[in-house]
Order: sequence, then structure tokens, then C-alpha cells
Amino acid sequence: MAAADLVTVHAQMVARHFDAFARVEPIASLPVRAAQAGILSAVRVLPGAAVRKGQELATLGGPEIRALLAAREAAVHSAQARLTAASKALEVQRTQLALRLGTRQSLADAQSAATAAEAGLRDARAQLRAAQELCILRAPADGAVLALNSADGERVAAGQTVLTLQTDNRLWLKATYYAADASAVRVGMRGTFVATGDSVPVAVQVASVFATIGRGGGESVGLRAITTTHWLNGEFGTVTLNGPQRRLIAVPTRALILDHGRWWVLVHTAHGEQPQAVAPGPTRGWQTFIDSGLAPGARIVVENAYLEFHRGVSKSYQPPD
Repeated sequence: MAAADLVTVHAQMVARHFDAFARVEPIASLPVRAAQAGILSAVRVLPGAAVRKGQELATLGGPEIRALLAAREAAVHSAQARLTAASKALEVQRTQLALRLGTRQSLADAQSAATAAEAGLRDARAQLRAAQELCILRAPADGAVLALNSADGERVAAGQTVLTLQTDNRLWLKATYYAADASAVRVGMRGTFVATGDSVPVAVQVASVFATIGRGGGESVGLRAITTTHWLNGEFGTVTLNGPQRRLIAVPTRALILDHGRWWVLVHTAHGEQPQAVAPGPTRGWQTFIDSGLAPGARIVVENAYLEFHRGVSKSYQPPD
């Protein structure tokens, strides 16, 4: 065997990669519920509409809402009247004390009453503002409307879901890994996601491993983007995770021989070329890394390895009778 036909193999550090199909999905939807029973009106959005945090989505009306607002407005008027009376009583006590017709204790009592009346007015006004806010349904976060669960003019109960949002910061990747790859994936592993039709990779990290086997025998994995990205619900592509590095033997791929379902290489020894069973691993360009079966420093046949492996097969072949 000519020296040019032989290659001395060496070990290299190789990172194991785990590839899988992945789809962008919402982690969870966000329901927007009615805080008070009433009649839904002025629905301002449609399914698919983008909304901003605090944006008005709809309003509530009806007898319950009107009764609540009337009660809170009446409470404000009563509190205002009490504050007015307490303020006048305080002025009277100050005048009497200046004329030496009153006592300091009476003035202190009048001041306490005025302070309590002022606090009562602030509380009544806050309750009125809270009741007015109950009449308006606002977006609790930035996102998109997934569904309208109630129609304009419909009567809704307190706590009933009026519409459902998909918030912008609640999207992640859902991937499925199988067999040995599934058992190797761990929380915290990093990699990249490339959406179909897009060549720009997005850095991702495994956020959770469901540890439940699905119908197809795969295990689901949830991944988050490491950097800020603008995913769209439903877009899909390929995610590649980087596993730990291993020290593997690199051989030219053309040196591998498949025979009877097993992989072999021809190792050059002092006694000639000897077949050696190997277990191929990952590939990189024109090289294949060997998981097991070969030691560093071995010299293997590269040129016409397949023909050399099967040399002499014709001599052992016997034609049928």
C-alpha cells in the first residue's frame, strides 16, 4: 500500500449538536375580564389587532354601572359637605380662641375633625375614580388580540372573559427531540434558531424540558430568545443546540466502508490492512468523527478503501449450479 493512500488519524475537540424542528408559540394567553357586571359596548378592536398597554378596548354600561357611579358620586358630595362644615367649625374655633372665648382643646378637636373630613373626601374621590375605571376595559400589556369572547351589546358578569390577548413578551420556541437526543438536552443549553425563509440566526436557550413523552415518542422542549427579537406566532424553522465538547477521532469520510449494516475502516498494520469496526458520529465538511473503535495515531486506508476492503471477494464467489 502506497504511503499516499494512507492517512494518520488524530483526535479533535468536537461539540455535539442537536437539531430539531421548532415553532414559535405563546407561552400563555392573557384573558381580559370584566371587573363589574354590565352591558358591553364600544368594542374598539378586532381579532388580530395590535394593542398597547393601557389602550381602551371596550366599555361597560347598564343599570349596575349607573347605580355604582351614582352611589360613589353621592359619597363624594357627602364627603365634600362634611369637609365644608368641618372647615367652618375650625374657623369658628380659631376666632373664639383669638377672642378668648374658646379653648385650645376645642381648637384641636376641630382641627382633627377637619383633617378626618379631608381624608374622607380623598377616599371618596378615589373610590369614584376606581368605579369610573371599572367601566373601561384596558389592555394590561402590549400584544395582539387572539379572540373576542363577548359581543358588543352582550351582558357580562363580573370576572367574565371579554377578550383574549397574546402578549408580545410571552412567545417562545417549542421543539421536539427524540431518542438519545431527548435525554441529552438540558435546561440552560444554548444554540441558535433559524426561521424558514430567514438566514439570520437567533441565539436561544433551553428554558424548560417537559419530561413527558408525546404521541410520536418525542420530548418537548421550550426555548427563549437570549436577545431581543420579534417573533411571530406560528413561524417555524430549525433549532440547533450546542452540547458539551468531546474528544473524537477525525477520519476522511471516503475512508468509511459500509458492509452488512456495519461501518468499517481499513487500518494499516505490519501484517497488512486489517478491517476495524467503528461507530461514526457527527460530520464536518469532508470529515467524519468516530465515536468509538479507533485510536489516535492509527494509519487508515483512504484511497480506494472500499475496493481494498472487498478485494478477493470474486475468488470466494461460486456461481450457482
